Amino acid sequence: MALFEAIHVHKRFGDHVVLEEINLSFEEHKLSGIMGPNGAGKTTCFNVITGRYKPDRGQVIFDGQDITGKPPRTIAQLGISRSFQVMNVFDEYTARDNLLLAVPGVRQKGLNIVHDLANDIEFNAKASDVLNRVGLAGKEDVLASDLSYGQRRALEIGIALAAEPRILFLDEPTAGLGAEATAELSAMINRLKQDVTIVIIEHDMSFLFGLADHINVIHWGQVVAQGSPDELKANKWVQSSNLGKLA
Repeated sequence: MALFEAIHVHKRFGDHVVLEEINLSFEEHKLSGIMGPNGAGKTTCFNVITGRYKPDRGQVIFDGQDITGKPPRTIAQLGISRSFQVMNVFDEYTARDNLLLAVPGVRQKGLNIVHDLANDIEFNAKASDVLNRVGLAGKEDVLASDLSYGQRRALEIGIALAAEPRILFLDEPTAGLGAEATAELSAMINRLKQDVTIVIIEHDMSFLFGLADHINVIHWGQVVAQGSPDELKANKWVQSSNLGKLA
């Protein structure tokens, strides 16, 4: 049984149909990808299934529970985290403090980071552990504004992980990264997928094909192909498109 499913999801804005009969299934402990050309509906699909937009019809199911139309905060509390194309970090806070803001126990207690957590061993250990997982060990006290662009991308993923999700959605994580930073990100995600179910929207096909267990191709607001990277490379539609050349 899939951990997460989108069933017959439809979304329109005015007269413009953006998603039509979208069916997606993400297996637990797997890394799934969503790819497609610009304007295909990928980001809208991501926003619908993570609760930012309500579908006009269809269902979104997480671990057997219907979460269709639930607000993003409620969805996050169920164990679903995501990153964004535009980075969502607090520049004036250190890397550690950015993570502490996302730790469930901190938010539940309404603690003040600076005054209440300076000597809290448990919460600081959690933050340091997450920073280590995303390759930022030793950067705990560095301001987010002083991190490199690639490190800030890693920090954003760390913030999503700090919420202790069961499934992690990453929206274009390689955007703006050079070759070296992309390689570091690939190695980091490859480690993370051993512990958490991951779904990635990505324009860098070689990056996605090197990591994903299963990929969904969206075009014209529909899922036009699905399969493993090898299966998609052999797919005639993918081969005849620009996506096939990139893959």
